[in-house]
Amino acid sequence: MENLQAIKQRFGIIGNDIQLNRSIEKAMRVAPTDISVLVTGESGVGKESIPKIIHQLSHRKHAKYIAVNCGAIPEGTIDSELFGHEKGAFTGATSTRKGYFEVADGGTIFLDEVGELPLTTQVRLLRVLENGEFIKVGSSQVQKTNVRIVAATNIDMHEAITKNKFREDLYYRLSTVEIYLPALRNRKQDIHLLFRKFASDFAQKYRMPTIRLDEDASRVLLNYYFPGNIRQLKNIAEQISVIEENRQITAEKLSSYLPNNNSNLPALVSTSSNKNDFATERDIMYKVLFDMRNDINDLKKLTLELMEHGNSKEVQAENQKLIQKIYEDHELENSDIEVVQLPQQNAASNSNYDYAETVEEHESLSLQEKEIEMIKKSLEKNNGKRKLAAQELGISERTLYRKIKQYDL
Repeated sequence: MENLQAIKQRFGIIGNDIQLNRSIEKAMRVAPTDISVLVTGESGVGKESIPKIIHQLSHRKHAKYIAVNCGAIPEGTIDSELFGHEKGAFTGATSTRKGYFEVADGGTIFLDEVGELPLTTQVRLLRVLENGEFIKVGSSQVQKTNVRIVAATNIDMHEAITKNKFREDLYYRLSTVEIYLPALRNRKQDIHLLFRKFASDFAQKYRMPTIRLDEDASRVLLNYYFPGNIRQLKNIAEQISVIEENRQITAEKLSSYLPNNNSNLPALVSTSSNKNDFATERDIMYKVLFDMRNDINDLKKLTLELMEHGNSKEVQAENQKLIQKIYEDHELENSDIEVVQLPQQNAASNSNYDYAETVEEHESLSLQEKEIEMIKKSLEKNNGKRKLAAQELGISERTLYRKIKQYDL
């Protein structure tokens, strides 16, 4: 078997990142088997290289290798593309057609963006993985195929399973071995190496001198977030190579080619437009609680101010108005907030007075109660699976375990 460096050179893989090397080594080890492999990682990290390595190092290397972009095929025709169809199976089916699984018999099929497959197609794919059988669209005859499947996705498969967008049994069939490719921002030592390679390639392609970065520009490149990963870096190198006359690139010039989203700060990104999503409910709940706390603090402040400067009747009137507003804003029952009755001021005396009493604050909707409620709800929703519940709550699994022990859930 070829060594790691030979494989990287053969397939044009650049970089010495430890996690990248580990992923390539896993691909080399599983290649001689027929194990299904799932390649994961962000868009643009080069996931398409892994199935090529697996196919070329397997006993299937002389058979067909077919790459299918599942996200680019319309839902209405995906079954026909993968499994074929009979003449007259649907409008426009003027002849019998072989699908990819029939054409690639004995070889390898790479299903890119497998998370985009419709649920009905997922059922058909599961049958192929289980016993190598499929049925053409419009046919009742079962056919056999001997195909090795390598799939890839850039979505969170656990989240897709939770939202019933991907079958859990199919996920475990596909991911017998899972190979993760790191994002470019996590391979900082490889960024400048990749840029130099792309710059050299484009200089040869367009027959012009190679662009070079000065020291400040190199630092800017190194610290950029690269949401588009290697694909974005390659596009930037090509743009600069073609457009810039001066082949020495400054930090200011380089920055003009980098979209203004260079943030290393974590961010909450909504992955669903569903208004009933659990994270959305949690955010709304927290907002209501914080607004309620602010209203109660305003009530206390107003009460103390009126106690110092007004008479008790004015105090009670303003107190009642503010409490009524809180009821209306938050749709609370009368039992949810305790109305504080103030002592009457002596009408015969206009002198200032001191109060040694403290106002007891009662909040039936405490943050702790809501936290317990949300943890219970998430655990029930995920059938007691702490890992999925922790992901949904936005906390680590260790933190969730500690809170379960703390609240005796």
